Amino acid sequence: MTATFTAYDGTRLAFHVQGSGPPLICLPGGMQAAAYLGDLGGLARHRQVITLDLRGTGDSAAPEDPGTYRCDRLVDDVEALRAHLGLETFDLLGHCAGANLAVLYATRHPGRVARLLLVTPSVLAVGLPVSAADRRACVLLRRGEPWFDEAYTAFEAVAAGRAGPAQWEAIAPFSYGSWDEAARAHHAREAVERNGAAFAVFAGEGAFAPEATRAALAAFPVPVLLLAGEVDLGAPPAVVRAYARLLPHATYAEQSGAGHFPWLDDPDAFSATVVDFLS
Repeated sequence: MTATFTAYDGTRLAFHVQGSGPPLICLPGGMQAAAYLGDLGGLARHRQVITLDLRGTGDSAAPEDPGTYRCDRLVDDVEALRAHLGLETFDLLGHCAGANLAVLYATRHPGRVARLLLVTPSVLAVGLPVSAADRRACVLLRRGEPWFDEAYTAFEAVAAGRAGPAQWEAIAPFSYGSWDEAARAHHAREAVERNGAAFAVFAGEGAFAPEATRAALAAFPVPVLLLAGEVDLGAPPAVVRAYARLLPHATYAEQSGAGHFPWLDDPDAFSATVVDFLS
């Protein structure tokens, strides 16, 4: 089911509901339509999965003010969705860049979040460094795969800051545990579903205040799951483990063989980890 609601500035936003049970609001990353999340590896068999199309993506309208694409300003859209759904508290999941939004919402409205799940999270909101060595450690686990040599050459160009569009495209296999037909199709949708202009604003100046966010997380009172993929160069396990150490009630989980989209690589393993945490 797809439904809409009105944000604080009159922008009409869309969300999608799958399954039944206690609600789990899910925030996509990359200013990309939430469709890429699917049903999160069958998670809708256990929970009511509510995925939000962020403004300017998917079925949501574009705002009059492009500055409202900035991550800290998107927090008000999440709060408007909560109010529209009539939820006093709820469980919140953020994937990739959407984890930044989830964390900003949770620290601004800590009494509204019952449990927080950060899946292969971007770490911009908390200002953690991600080194080329951290990423290379994940990349080198893929040696022996037929596409590795070309992708590794492109990775080194990216790491050295001399990559063009072709090199960025060539490292796509590193985002998936298996670079199969399903992964290729999933990756191809990104070019269609992402709002590039909005993504350029998302992390713009003023979007994040890492020191204040880390201080708020140090006193964050609810359980948090941080889920890493073993071979994910986007959110390397070493960095996600460091993220977990910022929170007093954090659980770190690492999905074997998974990339940046762990629900695609092993839906059963992903669903089991999430359901166990939520229960």
